[in-house]
Amino acid sequence: MDAVRTDVLDRLERFYDAVPRDGSRTEEHGGLVLFVRDGAGWPFYARPRLDATEPPALADVTAVRARQRELGLPEAFEWVHEVTPDLLAVARSAGLSVLEAPLMVLEPDRLPDPATLSDVPVRVLDPRDPSFAADVALRRAVAAVGFSHGGTARGEAGPAERDAAVSRLDVAALDEEAVRIVDGRRISVLAGTPDEGPLASGMAMRVGDVAEIAGVATLPAARRRGLGAAVTATLAHRLRAAGTDLVFLSAGSEEIARVYLRVGFRRVGTACIAEPTAVVG
Repeated sequence: MDAVRTDVLDRLERFYDAVPRDGSRTEEHGGLVLFVRDGAGWPFYARPRLDATEPPALADVTAVRARQRELGLPEAFEWVHEVTPDLLAVARSAGLSVLEAPLMVLEPDRLPDPATLSDVPVRVLDPRDPSFAADVALRRAVAAVGFSHGGTARGEAGPAERDAAVSRLDVAALDEEAVRIVDGRRISVLAGTPDEGPLASGMAMRVGDVAEIAGVATLPAARRRGLGAAVTATLAHRLRAAGTDLVFLSAGSEEIARVYLRVGFRRVGTACIAEPTAVVG
């Protein structure tokens, strides 16, 4: 790898390690570190230790999976293939299914104006707004509906399903997101119209001068209107304005990655996400 790409991947590794430490305790299992969340909220994962001298072995993966089952946690692992290439074969030999997601970084000079991507306005959630708490819930509800209907194809699920999802949200997770927005560690946005309400959403997490855009989702009934691109561009502009030097994301598929190419991102590697292979029948 060239020096610039190596530097970018090194910075991403430090980011991946720092984000879960803010709300979890850690356990080391050989070449892996398991992040165990303190309190309620979305569970974390295991990933390679920054200070490991050897790549994770099959015994390390097996030990972490046993510990995750003991704690009632998902058997989840994440890593960057270019940084820890040997882990892909090890994870598969352990019976894990691995999603290989395009890992992309922003080229700021290629970042377009969000208004050129969609005619639906995008707004940044503001803690001073009286609707802030409701907006946080809608952000997560849009994401829940969007991610439960993967891909980019249009579908039937829309505002009715979004509103129904609000009542099923975890209150502790909503409170956590609100706190992180207030203290500046997170930026959340909604795209929508007065008649339809929020149709797409996304958020970004920041550690120092590095930020990850994540959770970009569109209600299936509102897809193919440029909303995902507009949401992503809005987040990127806000991050850059706040002094964020490196902005990155992981695309769920090659098809989704093409959306991010329009927003000025380029691929630098592969983010691997592993979980047990689903049993059919």
